[in-house]
Amino acid sequence: MDYFSSAVESAILELSRLPGIGRKTAQRLTFFLLKSGRAEVERLAAALVELKTRVRFCERCFNVSEGEVCEICLNPKRDAHVLCVVEEANDVLVLDKTGEYRGLYHVLGGALSPLDGIGPDDLHIAALMKRLGGEVEEVIVATNPTAEGEATAVYLAKLIRPLGVRVTRIARGVPMGGDLEFTDEVTLGRALQNRMPM
Repeated sequence: MDYFSSAVESAILELSRLPGIGRKTAQRLTFFLLKSGRAEVERLAAALVELKTRVRFCERCFNVSEGEVCEICLNPKRDAHVLCVVEEANDVLVLDKTGEYRGLYHVLGGALSPLDGIGPDDLHIAALMKRLGGEVEEVIVATNPTAEGEATAVYLAKLIRPLGVRVTRIARGVPMGGDLEFTDEVTLGRALQNRMPM
């Protein structure tokens, strides 16, 4: 039995294709948009079209940019001796918001995942290696703490170390406000390995 018109069903289907959005959430969003004013929906649609029209990936680091080269790469105040490697462009935003890192970035565009058919040639690893011939003294690997992220970090370290460039990994451990009782063993183990003097 069809509960919705084809237009409603089409909107639900398209919204459910977004990451983290299941059918029920897509349905709620669709009905929210139906209740919204036409101007609000048109602003959303225009913003999405503008996003796809104006935004591209930086030619140097593969971060999002409205020009050929992103603002971070163009900033002369950034430390060009340090390069932080991340999986996705949104990781740049998260790390940069901390205010603790002032170097440059390199976005891989994902992580190695042989089961999903993602190998080194599917990521921006060759472009990373080309960037290491100059003034870069340290590469900070900030891939996600997943099996794929760890495999990618190990792979990158093996490629980069022979070049004489220092390779480091971001520390992982118990989050601020976290409770040891509810922290998993792997995270606690990493926290003990990466302990710091007080």
